[in-house]
Amino acid sequence: MTDGAVTAAHVLVAADKFKGSLTAVQVAERVTAGLRRVVPGLEVETLPVADGGDGTVAAAVAAGFERREVRVTGPLGEQLTAAFALRGTTAVVEMAEASGLQHLPAGVFAPLTATTYGVGELLHAALDAGARTIVFGVGGSATTDGGAGMLAALGAKFLDADGKPVGPGGEGLRDLATADLSGLDPRLAEVSVTLASDVDNPLTGPKGAPAVFGPQKGASPEDVATLDAALAHYAEVLEKAIGPKAAEYAVAPGAGGAGGIGYGALVGLGASFRPGIELMLEILGFNEALSRATLVITGEGSLDEQTLHGKAPAGVAAAARAADIEVVAVCGRLALPPEALGHAGIRRAYPLTELEPDRARCIAEAGPLLERVAETIARDFLS
Repeated sequence: MTDGAVTAAHVLVAADKFKGSLTAVQVAERVTAGLRRVVPGLEVETLPVADGGDGTVAAAVAAGFERREVRVTGPLGEQLTAAFALRGTTAVVEMAEASGLQHLPAGVFAPLTATTYGVGELLHAALDAGARTIVFGVGGSATTDGGAGMLAALGAKFLDADGKPVGPGGEGLRDLATADLSGLDPRLAEVSVTLASDVDNPLTGPKGAPAVFGPQKGASPEDVATLDAALAHYAEVLEKAIGPKAAEYAVAPGAGGAGGIGYGALVGLGASFRPGIELMLEILGFNEALSRATLVITGEGSLDEQTLHGKAPAGVAAAARAADIEVVAVCGRLALPPEALGHAGIRRAYPLTELEPDRARCIAEAGPLLERVAETIARDFLS
């Protein structure tokens, strides 16, 4: 038995997706298979996790929520099928299901015109299904419209000087003359909405949604400037409509999440903000699963500086460390030094690139490689 090995092992696999190669559920399956190849009959409990971004609904369904599907408007205005998760009167709604980058054709971006209208339709469906508590996960968006599309789908009006609805996306907000939130679905006043996000950026400015996240959505420097000005104008018009709290929300943590949809949620849905992984671990029943564990395996596609700022592995590791349970991580690539991992509460990380340095091959063969990595973890910690 190596240093750090545990006895009467009960392993909890609580990893996020490997974006572009494996879902969180598939990661858990592959890790379990590799562990049991070395330690037959090993007790392994899987709890796929997410931080509010894409994969959040899948994690909720894996934890026992019911998957509900509905037709909604995609980011380019097309019709698509999106899902939310429901258990009792609690719904988990993931904005990326309706307006995520994954819905754009390969190589196609629409930073100025992509809309969150479908997110509002998804929220409406959750209300129709009886939801009274909504966990609203935001991240992975193709949009930068400040949530205006979402609010319009729920009954708000955003009109230009001629009294006509403004165009879709952040660019359309340049023409905004009046905003009216009085027509919002009245059920929203009776529902608790919690904004789950892994970012705490404000709406605009150097750390705002357009500047920080716009380039990931295909925005040029000129587009970023256009969107930043449009969102600032949007907040000014909303301030005239609903008062000073609109300006306060614009600089609140989470306002810049998912192209500013966080702002729309704070202003129009009465949402409160919580770090996504903290909220999701609570919803998924992580602490109960953790109480049975002697070793935790977490991870995501890339363990890097971003991981340390609210991503799923950092949240899992922090909770496990508080319970004095050892944590190791699996990942596609590792871009953190050992001291940073240790500070985050991760004993050791196992990147797939150590087995297959070629990035394309590593992604293509992520499943079998992950099983081999899990075999190594079993030998290092469980045998």
